Amino acid sequence: MKAIEQYQITINEFIAANKFNKFPQELYEPLDYIMALGGKRMRPVMVLMACDLMNGKMEDAVHAAMAIETFHNFTLIHDDIMDNAPVRRGKTTVHEKWNVNTAILSGDVMLIEAYALLMIYENDLMRSILNIFNKSAIEVCEGQQIDMNFESRVDVSLSEYIHMITLKTAVVLGASLEVGALIAGVSKKQAQHLYEFGKNMGIAFQLRDDYLDLYADPEKFGKQVGGDVIANKKTFMLIKALELAKDNDAIELNKWLQAATFNASEKVEAINNIFDRLAIPQLLNDAVTHYADLAWKEFAQIEASLEKKEMMADFMNGLLAREV
Repeated sequence: MKAIEQYQITINEFIAANKFNKFPQELYEPLDYIMALGGKRMRPVMVLMACDLMNGKMEDAVHAAMAIETFHNFTLIHDDIMDNAPVRRGKTTVHEKWNVNTAILSGDVMLIEAYALLMIYENDLMRSILNIFNKSAIEVCEGQQIDMNFESRVDVSLSEYIHMITLKTAVVLGASLEVGALIAGVSKKQAQHLYEFGKNMGIAFQLRDDYLDLYADPEKFGKQVGGDVIANKKTFMLIKALELAKDNDAIELNKWLQAATFNASEKVEAINNIFDRLAIPQLLNDAVTHYADLAWKEFAQIEASLEKKEMMADFMNGLLAREV
C-alpha cells in the first residue's frame, strides 16, 4: 500500500485537473472554490486505501473516490447554510462569499456531478456502487434532520445520539471502504466487513471529536474550544452529564443550559468542571474504545496481506489518537 500522502496527492491532482470550469460561471465557481479548500480528504483516501488493500488498481477507484468527496462537499455547502456558518476551513463559506440562493443551487449541481463521476463504471458494478451511494446519502440527510430535531429537545438519549452520528457521519466512512473493496473485485461478504469496520470507526471518530471540542489544545485546534458547550449542542458528554448530574451539579448545569445571556469563557469553564467531576471524559473514552473494538473485530475478518492491513490499522489508529 502507498503512504497516506500519496493517496491525498492523487485526489488533489484529480481535483486540480478536473475543475468545474463551465457556464454560467456563477453556478460553477463555488464548486471549484469549496473543493480547493482542502482538508484531510479522509473519505476519498479510504476508497483508494480499501481498493489497494484488496489488491485492486487504485486508478480504477479514483472516480468513485471523487464522487464521495464531491458529495461530502455538497453536504458542507448546505450544512453551512443551515448553521449560518461564516467560515469553513479558515475561509469564507460559499453562501457568505456569494449568497444563499447561489449556494443552494451550486450545492444541487454538485450532487449531480457526484453521480456523473460514477457513470464510468460498467453496469453491474455501477449499480452496486449506486446502491451504496444512495443509501448512505439518504442516511446522511436523515442524520442531519435528527440532529436538528435534537436542538429543541432536552430528553435526547445516548442511544438516539449514537444513531444520529452513525447516520450523519459514520455510514459514509463505511461506504467509502465498501465501495473501494467492490471496485477491487472482492466478495460482498468481505466488502461488508470493511463497511462495518469503517462505520464503527466513524462512530469512534465522532465521539473523539466531541472530546476534542472541549479538551483540545486551543493553539492546535484552530477554532474556538468549547463551541459545542456554548451552543448547548447535544453531544455524548452533555447527554451523559444530564443523566448523571445530581444536586448542585444538576442545578448548575441546568442554569448554564437555560441562560439566555452569558460569558462564553465562564460557561465553558463551569461545564468543563462539571464534566470532570462526573468523570465524563473517561466515560467518553470508554465509548471510543468500545466502538473501536467493534471495528477491529470486523477488521480481523478481512482477508488481506498482513503488511497492508498493518498500514491501514496505523492510519486508523492515527485518526483516533489525533489532537486536532
